[in-house]
Order: sequence, then C-alpha cells, then structure tokens
Amino acid sequence: MHWLGLVPFLTFVTLFLILPTLYIVVGAFRAQGGGFTLDNITGLNTASIRSAYWVSIKISLASASLGCLVGFCMAAAMTLGDLPKFVRGPLLTFSGVASNFAGVPLAFAFLATLGPIGLVTVFLRTNLGIDLRAMGFNILSFWGLTITYLFFQIPLMILIITPALDGLKREWREAAAILGATGPQYWRMVAFPILFPSILGTMALLFANSFGAVATAIALTGSSLNIVPILLFAQIRGDVLGNPYLGYALAFGMIIVTGIANTIYIVLRARSERWQK
Repeated sequence: MHWLGLVPFLTFVTLFLILPTLYIVVGAFRAQGGGFTLDNITGLNTASIRSAYWVSIKISLASASLGCLVGFCMAAAMTLGDLPKFVRGPLLTFSGVASNFAGVPLAFAFLATLGPIGLVTVFLRTNLGIDLRAMGFNILSFWGLTITYLFFQIPLMILIITPALDGLKREWREAAAILGATGPQYWRMVAFPILFPSILGTMALLFANSFGAVATAIALTGSSLNIVPILLFAQIRGDVLGNPYLGYALAFGMIIVTGIANTIYIVLRARSERWQK
C-alpha cells in the first residue's frame, strides 16, 4: 500500500521515458529491412555528423560555462551579499519559471528582440548607430543560440547552487578570520574547495541540459546551424535522404553524452553533500 502513490509516477516514467529510450536504443542497431546491424553506428563517423556533434558540444560548453559564471555571481550576491532580503523570493520564483521556458516561445522572444528586425536591433541601429549585423552578430549563429540558451541556463544554475551557498557555515568564515585569513584567502582556501564539486556538477548538468535542447534550436535556427538536434530532426522527419534508423543512432549518441554528463553531476553532487554535512 505504501507504493500505491508512486504508481502514477512510475507509469508515466515508464511510458514516456524508459520505453521510448529503449525503443531508440534498439532502433540504433536495427537494419532497414529488420535485423541487427552496426551500420547505423558506423554511419555516425561521417564529416557532417562529427561536425554536428562538435558544434553541439561547443555550444553546450559555452552556455554551461557562462551560465555557471553568471548564475553563481547572482546566487552569491543574493545569499552572501548585501542585497535586500526581499530580492531572494522574486529571483528564485523567476528562476523556477525561466529555467523551464524553452522551445518555440523562447525562440520567438529572442527573434523579436535580437533578430534582424528585432526590438533591440532596430533601436541600436536607429538611435545609437550600432548595427549588430554589420558587427557580425547573428541570432541564427553559434553565439546567437548560446545567448538564447543562457535564458534558461542561468536560472537553473541559480536554483541549484543556492542551497550549496546556503550550506556554507558562518563558523567557517569566522574561524578563517580568527586565523588571520583575508576574504580572498577564505574563498580560495575554504569556500571554493567546498563549492567546487557543486559548481562542476552543476556545469555538467547545464551541459546536458543544453546538449539535449531540441525545440529551441530548431525553432530558432532551422537548418542554418549544423547541430545534432537539427540533424536528428531531419533524419526522423523522413526527408528524401532521411534515414530514421540513422536518426535513432544520432539520438543514441545524444543519450550517451547526456548520460555521462548527468552521471558526473550525480557523483559530484553526492560528494558535495558529504562535504556540507
């Protein structure tokens, strides 16, 4: 009876997570006419697919690194800085909403803001004489997609790192001060070594979050950027040259990459929790 309340959740996870994942894994090793084959996996070793994976990894690393940096600074200012107490509630509430804001609405918001005729683009060109396009910025490019991802990467970093910052005990700072440590020395020798597993683990989670983002990338860049989610969409959709089973192999590769990143996050998160107990 104690497990009865988990039945709806377990059913949902099984139907929409476990079974689709198994279907993708099986499809990655299935031939066009049925049967087992490794051709789909070896088909990943082509120039265009390797390039797509590399670009996706670079975008994920860039958005995860910037998201960690900006999110950590904001969370530290909120928890340890001199910001008013009333800032914490609205910031965490906004972060909870923004970290789940993605897909077509997010793509449209950035196109309407930083697109070729977006609000900010037109304002800068008309009033300040700054032409973003002439300066080389394009929302449909590598950095355009990276900036778009930051909208949900930074709030996610704030949500995850805030409890770790709250776990820094005041006694540790007082003990460091008594022993003659300065503020920078306290952060370099006490706080950062304790927070480092949380920061690195959260960066791995942000990497997986960015690498697996499909709807935002497709809605924003279409086919102008060669990344894995867009290449996967083209294969699964069944274009003239599309191969659904190669699409399954692409998805299987994404599962491997995100699985490794999430495993790193879980291991480092457990290590961080042991430090803070």
